[in-house]
Amino acid sequence: MKPDTDNNETNPEDEALAGTGAAGTGEPESADVGEPDPVAVLKAEAADLKDRLLRAAADMENMRKRNDRQLEDAHKYAVTGFARDMLSVADNLRRALAAVPGERRGENDLMETLLGGVEAVEKDLLGILEKHNIKLIEPLGAPFDPNQHEAVFEVPDSEYPAGIVAQVLQPGYLLNDRLLRPAMVGVAKGAAKAAGGGVDTTV
Repeated sequence: MKPDTDNNETNPEDEALAGTGAAGTGEPESADVGEPDPVAVLKAEAADLKDRLLRAAADMENMRKRNDRQLEDAHKYAVTGFARDMLSVADNLRRALAAVPGERRGENDLMETLLGGVEAVEKDLLGILEKHNIKLIEPLGAPFDPNQHEAVFEVPDSEYPAGIVAQVLQPGYLLNDRLLRPAMVGVAKGAAKAAGGGVDTTV
């Protein structure tokens, strides 16, 4: 009697079958090596799109703010040219009043009436200018400010200390917070000049 075949022995036919692929094509199975994870790709694309969207939104917001500022400036300073032209009218009215010495006021009824009318016109004009945010700069007795004053000369003998506006040749004006015209002034000199700190009249 022949002994039973060892159950651990491999059948050649089984080995042939084992060598075939999952589809029985005879080609070995191969894993997808080096292929990107689709989920990771989608996440990266989503992050990139979000970043671009945020940048675009920030650019649009900056553009909106810039346009708002430009529109506001256009409204605030649109009358700049007209305002400068009106300043010559205010200057002439002031010169007309300054041409008559104070001690001569009241000597002639007609002259007093005329001067009163000029004063009324000047007051109305200044009121209209101020209504449109055009404000008069009257720096007499104030410290010299190169941002608002133009020093024309120094006043050697003055009741004011050095560096103080002692004379105003022409008043200045502000349009909102922007200088429309500097005031032309004479500045008191004294100790500041002696110490080598005189006012630079070339401002």
